[in-house]
Amino acid sequence: MNVWQGSFPTLNTAEDGYVGTAPVDAFAPNGYGLFNMTGNVWEWCADWFSAHLHRNGSRVNPRGPRDGTGRVMRGGSYLCHASYCRRYRTSARMSNTPDSSAGNVSFRVAAPSHDHD
Repeated sequence: MNVWQGSFPTLNTAEDGYVGTAPVDAFAPNGYGLFNMTGNVWEWCADWFSAHLHRNGSRVNPRGPRDGTGRVMRGGSYLCHASYCRRYRTSARMSNTPDSSAGNVSFRVAAPSHDHD
């Protein structure tokens, strides 16, 4: 995954070959065939953020609250480093206001899969 290597925040050794973002297929896909689910850029999700709703809600395709002030972001970014960033895993959720932007935040375009058998 594309995260900070070296001494944060003074030296990124870029051992993975990338100082900033990496092409989507720069690393092998996970067991589901998905690329860059951790690292590279934080990814916006459609859900509004709640610090508590997921604890008591459905475990199958959980949804966030109907409204809120922050949207969910997942996955971490190229600025994450083991010394401080503990949320660069797909199950972790962060939030930010929908009008926020940064070079290490983006979104994933997804389409439903179609069975071609």
